[in-house]
Amino acid sequence: METTHKNIPYSVLELATVAAGSKPADALENSLKLAQKAEELGYTRFWLAEHHNMVSIASSATSVLISYIAGGTQKIKIGSGGIMLPNHSPLIVAEQFGTLGSLFPGRIDLGLGRAPGTDQVTAHAIRSDRMQSVYKFPEEVSQIQKYFSADNKGAQVRATVAEGVEVPVYMLGSSTDSAHLAAKKDCLTRLPVTLPLHN
Repeated sequence: METTHKNIPYSVLELATVAAGSKPADALENSLKLAQKAEELGYTRFWLAEHHNMVSIASSATSVLISYIAGGTQKIKIGSGGIMLPNHSPLIVAEQFGTLGSLFPGRIDLGLGRAPGTDQVTAHAIRSDRMQSVYKFPEEVSQIQKYFSADNKGAQVRATVAEGVEVPVYMLGSSTDSAHLAAKKDCLTRLPVTLPLHN
């Protein structure tokens, strides 16, 4: 069968850009309107980036913004493009996205990346030990997957709100290193924007 634009799944990556003379609140409202229009046009996914200390970008509290966008739409998948994992604890990420997955079943994606999403001074302010986390990125991805597993019920540390919740995990990358890591996790890959760890 010939592939046409009608059967290619299209998605949107949104940064919640703050226009000159406007406020972050305006950008967030515009992001919702864009997601609603994308849903109306049949787009598959609407992903929100994570950036910090940038006056022109309002997508810094990504999981909170995902909840806002998902609550204002009906069926389009909403996700992170992505959560910069070295900025966060794997447990907190699992709890946040487990909560989102419970609130909006079948509609939440978790995209993970290892870049800071900001300058080095701000990255240090976010998490002073982030470089240790960068080197442990593969292990921390595995930890998140473990927290989402229903088999984690016997563990000493649990993200109970995430256990058994279906939230596809994607790896963001633009290099073969990301592709190799995604393959190591026994997953499908797609370059350069997202590498799904599972569907």
